[in-house]
Amino acid sequence: QVQLVESGGGLVQAGGSLRLSCVASGRTSSRHGMGWFRQAPGKEREFVAAISWRGGSTYYADSMKGRFTISRDNAKNTVYLQMNSLEPEDTAVYYCAAGSPFVRATAGEYDYWGQGTQVTVSS
Repeated sequence: QVQLVESGGGLVQAGGSLRLSCVASGRTSSRHGMGWFRQAPGKEREFVAAISWRGGSTYYADSMKGRFTISRDNAKNTVYLQMNSLEPEDTAVYYCAAGSPFVRATAGEYDYWGQGTQVTVSS
């Protein structure tokens, strides 16, 4: 019903910035909240940030507060993750997800997932 495609990942030096994008297609009129998760090799999938369907509410993992910003443009069916002050520990595959209209921090509460985009931060 919903397809998600992430983009914007790449290689960046520590202290740099990237902006990830996630474009939704299919049932894009649904009132989906959106989330970003990440997964490093050998690690569990980790919550990064979430935003409600209208964009009025956001929620961040503690380690991302002050550095990452989630936003969305429903006219473009796109959600963004602005990442600043990147650290090598941020290296992971980043996934966007769609689910409840409300902010959610648990992967199991999302219904649709993108294929991910690689973010690599060098020291």
